[in-house]
Amino acid sequence: MNAIVKPQDEAQPVFPVPANVFAETVTEVHHYTDSLFRFRMTRPASFRFRTGEFAMIGLPNAEKPVFRAYSIASPSWDEELEFFSIKVPGGPLTEHLQKIKPGDTVLMRKKPTGTLVLDALIPGRRLYLFSTGTGIAPFAGVIRDPETYEKFEKVILTHTTRETAELQYGKDLVASIAQDEILSEIVGDKLLYHGSATREGEPRGERITTMIENGSLFSSLGLPPLDPAIDRAMICGSMAMLKDTAALLEKAGLEEGANNKPATYVVERAFVD
Repeated sequence: MNAIVKPQDEAQPVFPVPANVFAETVTEVHHYTDSLFRFRMTRPASFRFRTGEFAMIGLPNAEKPVFRAYSIASPSWDEELEFFSIKVPGGPLTEHLQKIKPGDTVLMRKKPTGTLVLDALIPGRRLYLFSTGTGIAPFAGVIRDPETYEKFEKVILTHTTRETAELQYGKDLVASIAQDEILSEIVGDKLLYHGSATREGEPRGERITTMIENGSLFSSLGLPPLDPAIDRAMICGSMAMLKDTAALLEKAGLEEGANNKPATYVVERAFVD
């Protein structure tokens, strides 16, 4: 028999938790801007995932809840689960998800999946993580996973947003690693961060594709151009960004991989409508 979840709003009816779904408790919520927030929730003892995978998230506010794919922003060792979300006025899920507070219930389907995992890449020396907007979420886990630094000598996180305030989540992530006694020792100087806001005149405020194409990304980080022999990449962002960035990687000689056929770069398409 399925459990009954107490509704977020006492005026709403009580709905049963669907089969094969976890009902977890929100532990922390942080709003960055009018359009971005992150939240953490309890992790089921039986829930296993690979860093970089996504899960289907919903709320217990309907007989048949709406579920959407959300990258798990925490590394696989974390005792809780973290998610980074946009706020969409009128969005079937985010309209309600953005109002959650500690103590509320969030639903999660039991089977995670995804291609932004280390297993989908063949060995290399440098790992580029190209992200725009909330596409940084899976990489929030990747840069906090010790296995990443066992496999790569350099990890380069690029995050491109429209406004400067939208870069804060990524900046906080990098700062938290430096302040963590264990992670800071593992990561050392292996992690490089490149953030740029395209609308607010940041010093490096061009689109990531422009910076790859004109070489400014590499020169600003003191790195050589992409080399398919040693460079590996993961991409997460809008459909246009995925398509354009992948084309540039292909032009540089990299090949798209998958869980069943590892190669030199991978793309996550689950979040594109």
